[in-house]
Amino acid sequence: MEVLHPRCAGLDVHKDSVVACARIVSESGVSQDVQTFSTTTTGLMALSDWLSDHGCTHVVMEAAGVYWKPVCHVLEESFELLLANAMQVRNVPGRKTDVNDAMWLADLLAHGLVRGSFVPPTSIQEVRTLTRTRKQLIREQSQHVQRIQKTLEDANIKPDSIVSDIMGMTGRAILNALSEGEADPRVLANMARGNLRAKRQMLGEALCVESRATIASC
Repeated sequence: MEVLHPRCAGLDVHKDSVVACARIVSESGVSQDVQTFSTTTTGLMALSDWLSDHGCTHVVMEAAGVYWKPVCHVLEESFELLLANAMQVRNVPGRKTDVNDAMWLADLLAHGLVRGSFVPPTSIQEVRTLTRTRKQLIREQSQHVQRIQKTLEDANIKPDSIVSDIMGMTGRAILNALSEGEADPRVLANMARGNLRAKRQMLGEALCVESRATIASC
């Protein structure tokens, strides 16, 4: 089979270590050098120097979780880096080891049998991270609001039946007063803002807890 990349390397990336196999084709034949590096910045810089010393031009690794990202950031400027789909470069069943996986990846890359996955530019990755973080924060915010509503419902306090946004100005004012111990529904209802001031009577009834003492004051 034709060799497309005579000097290449395969990396088996883990959380704390990277097993690297440098595959070198020379007049005397094919040689493979395997070494393990840590995933610290110092370790990854040592990996880059080691690959350069072997004259490697192309490097391949599997897209395993997020562990590949630091490796990519260190190596992408010095080598032609391919990120392989794990399903497409799966080794044959048998005695799988980190060393065997690294050697297998190097062999596939040398013969051009690895199709690299798309890795967006750094600016696009940053936007993706930002939007995903924002989405997660919005989801968590909604969950917290639901917990607050559930707690109020357990206490038979129903401001959300009158207030459309429990986290608006009126809702927050009522929640702050409740957290400070205020239980008088009339006092709480008088915290209404804007159009809700016309619904103070209804709001007071919604804020009246189910007990004889408080019903009498509603």
